Amino acid sequence: MPLRNQTARLLTLAAPLLLATAVQAQQARDPGPNAPVSYDLSFDNAAHREARIAVTYRDLKPGAVEFRMARSSPGRYAIHEFAKNVYSVSARDGAGRDLPIERTDPYSWRVAGHDGTVTFSYTLYGDRGDGTYSQIDQTHAHLNMPATLVWARGYDDRPIRVTFRPADPSWKVATQLPPVADSTTSFWAPHLQYLLDSPTELSDFQLREWTIGTGATAQTIRLAVHSEDSAETVDEFARKAKAVVAEQIRIWGGAPRFDFGTYTFIADYMPQISGDGMEHRNSTIISQPRSLATGKFAQLGTLSHEFIHSWNVERLRPAELEPFDFTSADPTPSLWFAEGFTQYYGPLSILRAGEATLDTTLAGLAGTLDYVVNGPGRRYGSPQEMSLRAPFVDAATSIDPVNERIFTSYYAYGAVIALALDLTLRQHFDTDLDAYMRHMWKRNGAAQRDYAPVKSYTTADLQAGLAELTRDPAFAKAFFDAHIRSSDLPDFAPLLAQAGLVLRPADTDKPWIGAANVSGGGDDPVTLAEIPIPGSPLYAAGLDRGDTIVAIDGQRIASRADWRAALDAMKPGQPVVIAYANRAGASSATIIPRADPKLAIVPLEKAGGTPDAAQRAFRRAWLGAD
Repeated sequence: MPLRNQTARLLTLAAPLLLATAVQAQQARDPGPNAPVSYDLSFDNAAHREARIAVTYRDLKPGAVEFRMARSSPGRYAIHEFAKNVYSVSARDGAGRDLPIERTDPYSWRVAGHDGTVTFSYTLYGDRGDGTYSQIDQTHAHLNMPATLVWARGYDDRPIRVTFRPADPSWKVATQLPPVADSTTSFWAPHLQYLLDSPTELSDFQLREWTIGTGATAQTIRLAVHSEDSAETVDEFARKAKAVVAEQIRIWGGAPRFDFGTYTFIADYMPQISGDGMEHRNSTIISQPRSLATGKFAQLGTLSHEFIHSWNVERLRPAELEPFDFTSADPTPSLWFAEGFTQYYGPLSILRAGEATLDTTLAGLAGTLDYVVNGPGRRYGSPQEMSLRAPFVDAATSIDPVNERIFTSYYAYGAVIALALDLTLRQHFDTDLDAYMRHMWKRNGAAQRDYAPVKSYTTADLQAGLAELTRDPAFAKAFFDAHIRSSDLPDFAPLLAQAGLVLRPADTDKPWIGAANVSGGGDDPVTLAEIPIPGSPLYAAGLDRGDTIVAIDGQRIASRADWRAALDAMKPGQPVVIAYANRAGASSATIIPRADPKLAIVPLEKAGGTPDAAQRAFRRAWLGAD
């Protein structure tokens, strides 16, 4: 069916939306109205950002039961104190009698004296709409489950029912949870791990859906868009999304088997939303405070990245993340692969699908390469080390300042490693990164059991997979020793030259001193707002974040405009005197600006040359474009 004709097919969660496989799964696994665990969520006080939630556990073991709130969330690697938004708690037994609640730590509530059944009720406050938290207001209930649901320790394997009570009759429900038969508001989960991995949106969203595969392999992709965009704009976004999804299925050699026959993009593009993207097993949350029209479909980049995760991370999964521990941080040394290789394929998929230009894609790739190659973070650690720093940087907050210069994002780091491996495999082994990803998928990802991978991977598996693909264990070991366990990078210029692409400085006439951002001005002094890059002119001169810039070559710096003008007047190689004040008092230093090292990647034909037939063929095979 054409996407435009599907505008009216909103997700009412009635039978027509269900594949036969999903119906069979319901009948086999739905725990029924007297489920061992059941949740009831209502939103009568949505105007004040509150939900009222009750969870009932039946057939409890004798003794006290401990109810907990999660401290971490799938796809996030840091600690998040979700319990801070839970209050007005109460507990009753199966006969409706009030039960005492004991609390000895910030994350749990202990209930004793029950008769085998406990209903634990509480109010949840939620006003951050992204992939980690929950937001409740008159327009929607945007729910990340670890930030929403209290659960009882020791009963994780029990099947669960969930009932939503929308605050508005126009609200529908978008979720990867399978629906209960003959209900538009009740769903079920096979166990706690699946439930807490199932974000849910209640709103008057627009739905688009399409089928992938045929016959027994047919599955449904659903795109639920909550925004102020017109139906025509959503249609166009769905068309683009469909093209990207098809390209990614081609790269991987087939779609994953979604557990209930569907995959759901939950897209929130409302002004009150925070920008984010968060993958889940059969769905993803993508959010941005701009509409599709205002953003000119820039949201496609997040959608592309997150759908790759349905293979890479959700099923081809690091061993350290399976099963997920909701009570602590969940680190893994493999985020350079899980997130970084995904980051590489996000824009590449859009280009190959014909939804981006070569120039735009190369500009983004150059920015990533520049950040890693010219950034100082590599001297402080390998991709594995940066992956293990995720609990400190992945939406984690702290009061004390940190040295941001010691960190290189595992997203960009891994994307650059993916670029190096892709071009090296094409150069020396008559294969490519697509083949490596398919090999790892067959080796460690395709086999699934009980909504989890049969064999999650370790770093040793990733190296072994590369050795198997290339039939060269020595190459695989050398690559991992140099680029994964250490922080070496190859010379990218000859690798890119294979595709008739030139790697060069973007602007050798532009001066660079190692930090350009300042704050203050007006009644406040102008101060450095960032730590200078180690080894840069400012760093060598002893300046640091928070130091006051007084004058440059005798010209007073009283505003950010003064600072910008002084930077623009500098010339590479020509000394300037900077007067400044730090915690030790007034000082001055002579610095010599350098040529800006920022990198650019341009087609040979735009650099005065002409790519030969081999280079053009390489470019088409790699990028799918000339």
